[in-house]
Amino acid sequence: MSGRLTVVILTLNEARHLPRCLDHVPEGYPIVVVDSGSTDGTLDIARARGARVFVNPWPGFAAQRNFALEACGIDTEWTLFIDADELFPSAFYEWFERWAAAPESAGCDAGMVASILVFKGVRLRHAPGYPIYHPRLARTAKARFFVNHTRFGESVAEGTPVIHIDIPYDHHFYDGDLVSWMHKHVHWASLEANPVWNAGAAITVRSRVSVALGRTWLRIPLRFIYHYFLKQGFRDGRAGFEYALIYTWFEATKYVVDRAGDLRAYPPRQ
Repeated sequence: MSGRLTVVILTLNEARHLPRCLDHVPEGYPIVVVDSGSTDGTLDIARARGARVFVNPWPGFAAQRNFALEACGIDTEWTLFIDADELFPSAFYEWFERWAAAPESAGCDAGMVASILVFKGVRLRHAPGYPIYHPRLARTAKARFFVNHTRFGESVAEGTPVIHIDIPYDHHFYDGDLVSWMHKHVHWASLEANPVWNAGAAITVRSRVSVALGRTWLRIPLRFIYHYFLKQGFRDGRAGFEYALIYTWFEATKYVVDRAGDLRAYPPRQ
């Protein structure tokens, strides 16, 4: 451990997930937990494990990550952002130590890290469209985050020198509580129903296609076709089929939410 990296974990009522997440951070790395109002013991767990804890009301993913970079006294050259339901393998930290010590790292300010979604204990290697990259590694003094086209996710600034890192972390995005998952995604659907360009934010090819498709109902069947057939989700077995179904539901929810918004804009005829 070189002293070049701080691990930041964003939390909100993550007492169920945080211990496992912390267990996967190698000993010696400083840990900062940025919490947005937990009431379930998350902060006690974090402090007991030696993390420095900061509380900041939730401003969105991009702004919360920037808060960590700017207001939490991080003095290492690099910051790694992890969500409480994500597990980074030891191979990632081993790679980082080699890379950060090499001259090639001087030309990068951010790292896009591949993720593998874990659904009901199954690592989905096909259905989500692996690899999907997320901005997780940031040069503390330089990299900053912007809201992406979905209006709840984040991206680094356009033009930021990045490296794509193919050492995937596991994202346990579904913990078995379907009602809670759907409730959360109804809120996200209200944000993503009308994707927009955000000046200054870098955007991926996949995101460009999403914006280009607009608000047509055809997005609903296309979502299932994309995950289950084009990305060969059938190779993930039953988990791949169920994943395709729940995200087709999410696409349908975005469409319905968007149409409801349009209806609210016009009073019913008398």
